[in-house]
Amino acid sequence: MTPALPPAARRLVATARSTRFRAERVAAGRVGAGVAGAVRLGAGRADGGAQAHALLAPVHLSLRDSRTLNVAVAALPDEQVERAHLVVSRGHRRFRIPLAFEQHAHGGLLLAGTATLRDARDTPAGENTPDRPRLGEGVWRLTVVTADARGRVLRRGIGIDGDTELPPTPTLPHAPDPRTGTLIRVVRCRSGRAVLQVTRSRPRAELVRFVPGGDGITVHGRLVMAGGRRRWRAKAVRRRDGVTVPVGSVFSGAEFSFRLPLGEMAGASPGQWVWDFHVEAERHGVSLPLGRWLRDVRDPAAACPTPFRVFALPGGALVRAHAHFTKTGAFALTCWDISKETS
Repeated sequence: MTPALPPAARRLVATARSTRFRAERVAAGRVGAGVAGAVRLGAGRADGGAQAHALLAPVHLSLRDSRTLNVAVAALPDEQVERAHLVVSRGHRRFRIPLAFEQHAHGGLLLAGTATLRDARDTPAGENTPDRPRLGEGVWRLTVVTADARGRVLRRGIGIDGDTELPPTPTLPHAPDPRTGTLIRVVRCRSGRAVLQVTRSRPRAELVRFVPGGDGITVHGRLVMAGGRRRWRAKAVRRRDGVTVPVGSVFSGAEFSFRLPLGEMAGASPGQWVWDFHVEAERHGVSLPLGRWLRDVRDPAAACPTPFRVFALPGGALVRAHAHFTKTGAFALTCWDISKETS
């Protein structure tokens, strides 16, 4: 069993990772030389000189749930493209994604492609094929490769405008993989070049669903990237003063379930209290807050409103409880013993 890192070591690891990402973005964003007369689409001028690679302005570039990459770029008006593909590369590793020829709505040729991106944890080695690339953590370059009838090959990156501010939407522009937690997002390098940045998920306790009943609430969840050799348990933590109440949980591999101890939480002291929930390792003190973390919803509290309910506990007590999500996605419960108020 790997012991948990102390807070100072965790901060050091996070700093080293962010430094490595910055260095990789600088390297991936370099615009090389070798194509004469290359110009950036829409700019009308040489991008970095007559020998610089062009940065193609995408007609469309998006990722869905860190899984599906969609890209479409317009060919230059005077280009006679015979073949085209998108290269996703990092170091010596590269994958080819075929680009189909379509008619642009504004005239001209449109090069479009779609691919399912997979990370190293959910793709067996035998399925690591060009049409289903497997991406490890790091920064990956996007290069459009075209060949004309004369055999001339052009390699150009995709450029995105960093000054464009997207309007607010109910969903986030990038969301982690809902199963593995890996986050793949489109990032703009300082040179303007678009790259894919792949970030592994840290250990999480992910809420799958909670089911209210007549006498209580049952919670179902799963552990993500938490290691299969640890033994885990759940607990309720009172937000105001940190008072804890143990939760009898049942684990089956990475999946777990438990019933909320409404009687113990409401009876901890008089009044209405807010409780959070954590899943912690029995040894080494690793504690994971429970919530809906692997999501694309910007504000879970507003998107998933839940009502207050009254539960009749087996001992005869009445508890008014409100199970809900916070704006950050954490799962919380507000409860209050109302037995005296209703007698």
